Amino acid sequence: MKSRQEVMERVAEANAQFYSAIENGDIDLMQSVWADEHEAPDLVCVNPGWPLLRGRAEIMRAWSLVMANVTYIQYVLTETHIGVGGDIAMVTCEENVLTAEDDSTGFVAGGKVVTTNLFVDTGEGWRLWSHHASPVLMDDEGEDGD
Repeated sequence: MKSRQEVMERVAEANAQFYSAIENGDIDLMQSVWADEHEAPDLVCVNPGWPLLRGRAEIMRAWSLVMANVTYIQYVLTETHIGVGGDIAMVTCEENVLTAEDDSTGFVAGGKVVTTNLFVDTGEGWRLWSHHASPVLMDDEGEDGD
């Protein structure tokens, strides 16, 4: 039986792999991060500004599109909290996102997104069941809006 600390570390690693897949444009890693539908029914993904994506095939198509069209993206995760109950884990965090474009020599845009990632413990380890990300609106001075 795994210790609580070991479980938390494995969930944290699964969460890190999700962001690594996006940053590196690695669709194979992204496919291994998400659960299969027999392991976690009704997979869902909500990215800021996108409609709800339902099912593994639709989610993978969307991530393929994102990876094909984003030149550079980096996530700095803050306020990360992990909760585990049995075979389900929830990771909440703030994604501080930096992006750039092909013809740019430097930083282009940044933003903050709050995220909930649900994982399920499978025979393959902890795998993503649901990703829900929502933008944090900033006021004119760049502070979080109330």
